Amino acid sequence: MGDSAERQDDNQGERYRPGYELVAERLLQHIAEQNLRPGDRLPTEQGLAELLGTTRNQMREAVKVLAAIGRLNVRRGAGIFVAASDKTAADEELAHFQPTDMAHVSMLLDFRRLVETETARRAASLATPIQVRKLRETAAESLRTGAAMDVQGFAEADKHFHDAVAIAADNIFLQANVVNVRRFAAQTDTLLFHGDVPGSLEVAGRQHLAIAEAIADGDPDRAVQLMAAHIDTTQRQFERKIRNRMFKLD
Repeated sequence: MGDSAERQDDNQGERYRPGYELVAERLLQHIAEQNLRPGDRLPTEQGLAELLGTTRNQMREAVKVLAAIGRLNVRRGAGIFVAASDKTAADEELAHFQPTDMAHVSMLLDFRRLVETETARRAASLATPIQVRKLRETAAESLRTGAAMDVQGFAEADKHFHDAVAIAADNIFLQANVVNVRRFAAQTDTLLFHGDVPGSLEVAGRQHLAIAEAIADGDPDRAVQLMAAHIDTTQRQFERKIRNRMFKLD
């Protein structure tokens, strides 16, 4: 997603954000400020609404969206809980990830750059002919759906493409980290973009094709360069969206 797409995004202006999205952000901030841990119980929807100075209806919708992205666990008859994990120290720290905080999003994308450039490097050295075909197919599908502005279709193709790169790298831990990064990025997508298109999907599809060809050519340095540029574009779009949101709140 290049500069022309970014200018187009700027010209579209900042969309109106429903109140429950802002409440969801404040609830995540409250969980972090109170140092609540996975499995900790929260007040009722009414109690949370009073605590955060909002309506019960908005709080109900905020709880729904946070449950949908895996940050809360709502148990009928038991209450609202911070979503449980396996209780490792790393998972408990990640439970406080703020999807709309610029510093957190920057750290997430920095980690993604480290992981996915390495998967691209390894894939360019290790990919089998079958894996190369899969990469080309998923990249082509992302371009097709992106050009058609099929947001759901592109999201699916994008997932398959990045998964295919990780699989070609032949390291299950890299694969797991690619999936984990996408899980957190999806939280940012939901709260920041909410179905909007952050930039040119067609440009992103063309970037996928270029990465696939570098891997097919067995060119690790070129694959790393193209993957880094792809993620840098995403970072610029996310940071712009967060800055716009902050200016709107001022």
